[in-house]
Amino acid sequence: EIALKNTQDLHIPRPPEYYSCLVRDLEILGWNKVAYVDTAFTTIKLKAEDSCGRQHLVTLKLNEKYPTEPPDCLVDFPVQFAISWMPQNSLIDIYNQFLAALESLKEFWDAMDEIDGKTWVLEPENPTRSATTRRIAIGNNVSVNIEVDPRHPNMLPECYFLGADHVVNPLRIKLNNNMHLWDPEISLLQNLKDLLEIDFPSRAVLEKSDFAKDCGICYAYRLDGTTPDQVCDDPRCGQPFHQACLYEWLQGLPSSRQSFNVIFGECPYCNKVRKSNENE
Repeated sequence: EIALKNTQDLHIPRPPEYYSCLVRDLEILGWNKVAYVDTAFTTIKLKAEDSCGRQHLVTLKLNEKYPTEPPDCLVDFPVQFAISWMPQNSLIDIYNQFLAALESLKEFWDAMDEIDGKTWVLEPENPTRSATTRRIAIGNNVSVNIEVDPRHPNMLPECYFLGADHVVNPLRIKLNNNMHLWDPEISLLQNLKDLLEIDFPSRAVLEKSDFAKDCGICYAYRLDGTTPDQVCDDPRCGQPFHQACLYEWLQGLPSSRQSFNVIFGECPYCNKVRKSNENE
C-alpha cells in the first residue's frame, strides 16, 4: 500500500550524467552494433557475428551507477561469461570481450552445427547456443544422447544409449572397444561414426517422423517436454514409451512388483516383463 501511494518515488530518474555517458559510449561503439535499446536506456542488446557468420546477442542490464559498476551481461553461452571491468571502461570493452568469447567457443558450435545439420536430432527440438546435449537418432526406436564439453568439443563426449537391450548392447560394446581410436583432429560426428561403426540416418533421405514414434500408452510423442525414451526389449515388439507413462502403467498392474524405486511388470503390448525406474 505504501509503495502504491508513492509511485513517483519508485521511478526516480537517473542523473543526466548517466545518460550522457551511456550515449557517448554507444556512439564510440557504433549504433550499427546495437540491436535494441529500451526507452529508459537501462537494457541494451548488442549484436555480433562470429567468424563463421553465426549471429549472437549480448543483453546488458545497466544500473544507475554505470560506469562505476559494470552492467549485468546475459548471453546464450554454454559456459559462464564473466567480464573484467574497471570504472574507466566502456561498452566497447564489453563488446571486445564478447567477441573474444565467441571465438573461444567456435569449435564447440562448429561441432554442434554439424550434428544438427547432418543427423536427426530428437532432443532438444530447437537447440539453443547454450545447449550441450543432443539426442541423435540411430535407427527405429534407438538413439544416443551425448553431452559435449564446450571447452573441449573434440574430446570423447559422455554417451548414453536409449533403446531395446538387443540393439543398444552391441553399440555399447563397439564404443568401449573402439574408444582408443578417438581422434581429436577429426570432427566429433565423424569420430562417433567411426567408433560406433555406423552411419547416422541422413536428413536428405529420411524424415524425423521415421524415428519420432508416439508413446504406446498416451499415444503422444511429446509429454511435458519429454519424448519416448523407454523401449520394449522384445525384438518383435520394440514399442516405445514415455518413462512416466510406463511407470504409471506398471504401478497399476496387479502382477507388477517393486524393489525400492524400480518397478517390474509386463509390457502393455507383448506381455514381456520389463522394468521402469521412477526417477530414470
